[in-house]
Amino acid sequence: MSFRAVIFDLDGVLADSEPWWNEIDKKLLAEYGVTYRGEYHRNVLGVSYRLAVEFYKKAFGLSVPTEELMRRRAEIAIDFFANRVGLFPSAKEVLQKLRQMYLRLAVATSSVSASARPFLDRHQLTAFFDVIVTGDEIERGKPHPDIYLRAAEKLGLVADECLVIEDAFSGIAAAKAAKMRVAAIPDTRFVDPRAFEKEAAYVLGSLSEIPALVRRIGAAE
Repeated sequence: MSFRAVIFDLDGVLADSEPWWNEIDKKLLAEYGVTYRGEYHRNVLGVSYRLAVEFYKKAFGLSVPTEELMRRRAEIAIDFFANRVGLFPSAKEVLQKLRQMYLRLAVATSSVSASARPFLDRHQLTAFFDVIVTGDEIERGKPHPDIYLRAAEKLGLVADECLVIEDAFSGIAAAKAAKMRVAAIPDTRFVDPRAFEKEAAYVLGSLSEIPALVRRIGAAE
């Protein structure tokens, strides 16, 4: 079945945010007396806020309530996304091309609405998307499939009509659990792209390869 929609993760796919998460978490943990140098970047890449802060609590022996850490992390992230996080090159151009191909577009992000939406507004991306699903709309974050199932439901499509674009293993697992095909765009600054070949149906070098992939799959069917 050829695709009718493309669902994008935000962090590390459209938003060049991965380098900033170390800064966000460094600021968060400093408030609780921890000096963080980004050594657990891979452990928290792409997971829900709850899983990320629970990981830090264990790693640093913090007795702070999970809800408090989640709230504070969200407040810091909102500031970073609203003012500092940039866009990957060609993001806007790719979204325009996909629109011209009559594809429906969605964002499904672990980030909370208050950080995701100002980011999309600041970079004039909001109008491209039919559907935006954020981490605060669902009970269980990635690697559970809930966020991708919600996006398909809001699009009014079935799972195999959707192509998911991800950069993290937890997100790939979420999309696969939702029975969707996944194209991974690994950030080679942080991970070895070869590790993704077993996990994702397609491994791309950049966003700009998505329109050709969609055309190729459509032509083959």
